[in-house]
Amino acid sequence: QVQLVESGGGLVQAGGSLRLSCAASGRTFNIHTMGWFRQAPGKEREFVAFITRSGATTAYTDSVKGRFTISIDNVKNMVSLQMNSLNPEDTAVYYCAAALAPPSRDPSLYNYWGQGTQVTVSS
Repeated sequence: QVQLVESGGGLVQAGGSLRLSCAASGRTFNIHTMGWFRQAPGKEREFVAFITRSGATTAYTDSVKGRFTISIDNVKNMVSLQMNSLNPEDTAVYYCAAALAPPSRDPSLYNYWGQGTQVTVSS
């Protein structure tokens, strides 16, 4: 089993920045990919970004490209999401997820999930 705990959410004004962190514990040696997803009220959970354990491969959804950066620290077993130039459309609960499989944007392929952290961007 793998446990994921997110932190770093909060309330920020449009144009501001936040950094989300996700600490992984347990049988982390099996993890191949770490991802961030988000879910706004009344909407389905959507892919935000992923990174392979090696850090060699990353991907972002189009709406966050150039504003968000995903990174991984294998020593600390932590993945982070630096979010800049935030806008109200980024408001959502953000979830960290871990997959045993190669990278994917499909949330159903992720095996472990954190509890989520709220990000609210005011206009």
